[in-house]
Amino acid sequence: MEQFVIDGRSIGPASPPYIIAEIGANHNGDLGLCRELIDAAHEAGADAVKLQSWSSSSLVSQAEYGRNTRYVAGNGGGPTLREAVERYQLTPDAHVAIVDYCRGRGITCFSSCFSREEVELLMSLDVPAFKIASMDVNHLPLLEVVARTGRPVLLSTGMATLGEVERALSALRVGGAGQVALLHCVSLYPTPPALVNLRQLHTWSTAFDVPVGFSDHSLGTAIALGAVALGACIIEKHFTLDTKLEGWDHAISADPAQLRALVDGARDLHAALGTTARTVPVEEMEKRTSFRRRMVARRSMRQGERISAGDVDFKRPGTGIQPDELRYVLQRPLVRDVEAEEELDWADLG
Repeated sequence: MEQFVIDGRSIGPASPPYIIAEIGANHNGDLGLCRELIDAAHEAGADAVKLQSWSSSSLVSQAEYGRNTRYVAGNGGGPTLREAVERYQLTPDAHVAIVDYCRGRGITCFSSCFSREEVELLMSLDVPAFKIASMDVNHLPLLEVVARTGRPVLLSTGMATLGEVERALSALRVGGAGQVALLHCVSLYPTPPALVNLRQLHTWSTAFDVPVGFSDHSLGTAIALGAVALGACIIEKHFTLDTKLEGWDHAISADPAQLRALVDGARDLHAALGTTARTVPVEEMEKRTSFRRRMVARRSMRQGERISAGDVDFKRPGTGIQPDELRYVLQRPLVRDVEAEEELDWADLG
């Protein structure tokens, strides 16, 4: 597996998990709220924040707008689809402001792109990577545009077959993209635990030999941490200041406390995974002297008596003759008198 790097940060099995706070549309079209989200993500320890770069003209057809489609089914009192998209889109000027703010805060910022124009805008801002949303796994013209940037790409796999992912990877590689990572994803909001299927992380990794992560739409942090335990080296999690805020994704997002718990837990899990080689740490080896057992006399014995198995027992600490050395002791004579419960050493044996 080749090295995958975003903004100088190495990403892969040998590095701590790369945690992306997905702001998406949770800024609600408010730059002030967006800055608060960036601050909170940085304070929680996220490696990056991610935007979604679309406009009212790049994402949805006019015919779909004309059907007065609402984002939340049955929400008769909510905004129309057009109203919601127009409210939550980020203008080019907003992109400039947000990317500049992230640089000032020292947190990496990149985005999901949905059209050629947005790729060009993001390149003008020198973003270090691109995200391809699950909906665009089969959008080969967009993949070719992204590939020509030569930047690293994170490709979500929601709704896609194995063959579609293979074709998307081929398009990116042939087109000249930088390193590509796959994000296991289920495009249900929220995703029920029974449908997450984290074992597919192994499938993606085995099939394509690329860094594999998890774009999480489940509630809470347990499933994302489970992904880390199964080898995910990237975790993308929707992020909000308050899950009760009005907007598309707040209800399925992590709040600052959950994001902090995810960051800390992911790093602890990565450290705990260790290696497949059986090793015993020096610190653990030192416990042998206090936790293991040594030979003691079960009864009082006189000098010259030969030791049988019934004459001895083994008790803490483990500083003398060990239980697995009993065979070297049997039938050897004592060179001195010993009392019951007295510890026995090799010097006591003839």
